[in-house]
Amino acid sequence: MVKNLLGAAPARLAGKIVTPGDERYPRLRSTYTTVGRPAAVVLPESADDIAAALRTARDTGLRVAVRSGGHGLAGTGTNDEGLVIDLSALHRVDVLDRGARLVRVEAGARWAGVARALAPHGLAVSSGDHGNVGVGGIATGGGVGWLVRRYGLTIDRIRAVDVVLADGTLVRADAETDPDLLWVMRGAGAGAGIAVAFEIEAMELGAVGYAQLVAAVDPAGETLRRWADVSTGAPRELSTSVVLASQGATATAYITAVVASDDQRTVQQALEPLLEIGEVAVQRAGMVRYTDLVPTAHLHANAAQMPSSTTNGLLTGLSRDAARALVRATTAADPVLVQLRSLGGATHDPDPAATAFAHRHQNVLAVASAFPPYDRDRLAVGWAHLAPHVDGAYVNFESSPDRATFRQAYPGPTGDRVRDLWKRYDPEGVLHPRAGS
Repeated sequence: MVKNLLGAAPARLAGKIVTPGDERYPRLRSTYTTVGRPAAVVLPESADDIAAALRTARDTGLRVAVRSGGHGLAGTGTNDEGLVIDLSALHRVDVLDRGARLVRVEAGARWAGVARALAPHGLAVSSGDHGNVGVGGIATGGGVGWLVRRYGLTIDRIRAVDVVLADGTLVRADAETDPDLLWVMRGAGAGAGIAVAFEIEAMELGAVGYAQLVAAVDPAGETLRRWADVSTGAPRELSTSVVLASQGATATAYITAVVASDDQRTVQQALEPLLEIGEVAVQRAGMVRYTDLVPTAHLHANAAQMPSSTTNGLLTGLSRDAARALVRATTAADPVLVQLRSLGGATHDPDPAATAFAHRHQNVLAVASAFPPYDRDRLAVGWAHLAPHVDGAYVNFESSPDRATFRQAYPGPTGDRVRDLWKRYDPEGVLHPRAGS
């Protein structure tokens, strides 16, 4: 197979194809969650290289996987005996128009590099919460980051995308040129094409407020309900993340709060209500650079170091039953790890029909994970407590996508349009399994 692959590859891919005998292969075969055994990994340096890789896959009959950073929880950035198109060599970050805060970011960049490149210009893009996460996955799926309530989702500020379609055609998608492709690339892009680069409207940002808090969680989950109420009513500058961990029958909430402002009074006023949600201890508080939240120290090779099963759901708020379900899942005999993210604010601004991410009224994202060896069974049991309370889901935090999770992520007419556009732009299903069909 490898010999046939190398024989079918065009000259422009010489030196850019990594096979199992290559010393680079162990660093490129896997994602963050999944061990892969691909026949080859291609490292394109241009859109033409991506098109050549797609032609090679078609000529050899190899299944295609596309990878930006490799943190995708479903592990679709690798495969077995197929061809992986790894975009890591496409990592340029350019400021196109400082006055309009318009930047161009290639899909293989990682958010640590993006933050570092934009910081000297006083700009930032809300990204994932780890510097090693790749741009392409977030910027085609949604983008819930440390600045989400002030900035919105990453996709909300994307103004244009350069896309290589499954047939190798390079297309620019913006509001005037192929608006349908722009629509689907912002929220469901993995099934439509391979993003090469994004034009994104950044935000002005200097230092930010940052705090780490610890709160005891009562069995009824009232602490969590008060956190949700504070988050919903908070100024947009405040975005929070909560990790729930159990110590036997009791749960503890580890809260990270980011205030997108360099004004210390604004930061203090945004953080103070969090101190009133229960028994709260402050571990750390102060002003930091945004680059400190997604530092270059995060950058690493992916070697399936975090195998897990993960699912998620969006909630309008935390009802009493939902809060109890979260505590129950966290403190069960076989607990799951639960993370909560505050939404609202700028995420509610767009029309639900403006992008393929249609969830514009929910205020909380709940993510549950379990780890081997019994991760799938444990997750199923733990998630069953919360599932009746969710109202939608986020595609990027699902490790086992299927028809049911597709309907949660892309409900009703949104799902119909996503399916139609996937079939239009990739009629043979080269780039994405047809979970929604």
